[in-house]
Amino acid sequence: MKNASRFLLPSLGLILALGLFIPAARPQAANPPTATPRSTSRPYTGDLSIFDYPEREKKLQIGRVMDLLGVQAGKNVADIGAGSGWFTVRASKRVGPTGVVLAEDINPLAIESIGKRVRTENLTNVRTVLGRPDDPMLPAGSVDAVLLLKVYHEIAHPVDFMKKLRPALRKDGKVGIIDKNGSGSDHGIDHSIVEKEMGEAGFRLTDTYDFTKADGQDYFMIFVAK
Repeated sequence: MKNASRFLLPSLGLILALGLFIPAARPQAANPPTATPRSTSRPYTGDLSIFDYPEREKKLQIGRVMDLLGVQAGKNVADIGAGSGWFTVRASKRVGPTGVVLAEDINPLAIESIGKRVRTENLTNVRTVLGRPDDPMLPAGSVDAVLLLKVYHEIAHPVDFMKKLRPALRKDGKVGIIDKNGSGSDHGIDHSIVEKEMGEAGFRLTDTYDFTKADGQDYFMIFVAK
């Protein structure tokens, strides 16, 4: 993606007060992204409303997911591959007016859609971030928790992407990945591959759960920086 930009957070309190998210140029990487040693799925670009079906919250037990990630009042959270903003909305309500949710996506139409949703629902603590296939474009030290909800299998350069996400985590920050076992090209990726790639990116697995969908294929993994 040409003319990439990133966002700086000199003071989250000031940003919330001003309602701004400040872009600044990021130098292009000297080396090209590391080649992906596996297949990935094509990112979804269709009707975003399909992610907002009524049973989703109960099926995923998203409240329990947020509990395990430490998403609570005053925390800063990143929703990677935010899509329709389904998780963004729920995280926004959980962190409250003293917290911040960064809704990241590489699809400009998704970012535009979330922006409209944020205004319609008056979510004053949400900021949108247009990411890149190899870089989430999050500011350093900006988040306490990150969730990738059924999106890891779509990341074209997973190791590079997660390496660049790592500096965004604050001390004791957690990264949650909800996905399902698969080949990479079938909208799933085996959990063992996720653990391997995350290890290469500088993370270690702390917990694995299977409550997000009772099908024996879905999983919820939590990582922290090594």
